[in-house]
Amino acid sequence: MSSINTNKRHIIGRYIGEEPGPLLICTAGMHGNEPAGVEALKTVFTLLEREPSVNLDFKYKGRLLGLIGNWRAYSQGKRFIVKDLNRQWTTENVERIRNTDSSQLDSEDRDLLEILNLVEAEIAACKPTHVVLLDLHTTSAGGGIFAIATDEQESIRIATGLHAPVITGLMRGIRGTTLHYFSTENFPVPIAAAAFEAGQHEDPVSVNRSIAAIINCMRSIEAVKPEDVENRHDEILVEYSKNLPKIAEIINVHPIKTDDCFRMKPGYQNFQSVVKGELLAQDRHGEIRSPADALILMPLYQPQGSDGFFLVKAVNSPIYQ
Repeated sequence: MSSINTNKRHIIGRYIGEEPGPLLICTAGMHGNEPAGVEALKTVFTLLEREPSVNLDFKYKGRLLGLIGNWRAYSQGKRFIVKDLNRQWTTENVERIRNTDSSQLDSEDRDLLEILNLVEAEIAACKPTHVVLLDLHTTSAGGGIFAIATDEQESIRIATGLHAPVITGLMRGIRGTTLHYFSTENFPVPIAAAAFEAGQHEDPVSVNRSIAAIINCMRSIEAVKPEDVENRHDEILVEYSKNLPKIAEIINVHPIKTDDCFRMKPGYQNFQSVVKGELLAQDRHGEIRSPADALILMPLYQPQGSDGFFLVKAVNSPIYQ
């Protein structure tokens, strides 16, 4: 079992409100080469500490907990050490990790166990009305921002409130993300999860977008009053989402293995249009062409990763209005 001190290395900050309410858990650095969310959370905790002194009517309902996901990879600036932590969150894998001696666990196994220990301890300590997980990410390619929702109504509502395109279907395209595991069936309280992709890894504006997403999420779950949220947080996200689809569904995922020698064709950005038959990438098996007319998402421009690219199509649905 991991030590308490090791567990605490994951904690970016904790803010306890004056009134009861939800527990908002914001995870960042689930991929260790994505620092924007970590920096954003540090800023948000500073803002929350200062807010009561400049806004005497400010009250926070519930509790905010900020966590670094893959702490070991983050400390080295790598996406992961042994394996992608954001593909390990299956009930079978969690059960295996819980029942394995700590000396036999690899780096990501330890991170997963430490995060779970922290989350479960926090739930037991504060007994929240419900729990919301917001998982913060960035991408190796530039282009538009987006939110990812599960099929649960509350997740859809929270993702829509982030004022970014909402991507659905991811749960069917890959396995083992935080969105798969952080659901009511795995915890003793109602829980909803959503993810936010803030832009390119090194883009300094990705930090500002992550800050805006966190604050908009706090408003959406009524942890803070709408009047306490400045319009600029909406404007930051709305402006960058301009001309992008309100909702898009994943129609294709191109998985890759470490020995595939996958090479994405340079120059693609999130939400760029591609046509059926267009050459997108190459690997040891040859050319990889688009199977459909679509928009490309998360083209891989980094040495580590298990998905080469995603293809999405814009859809219309009244549920996201």
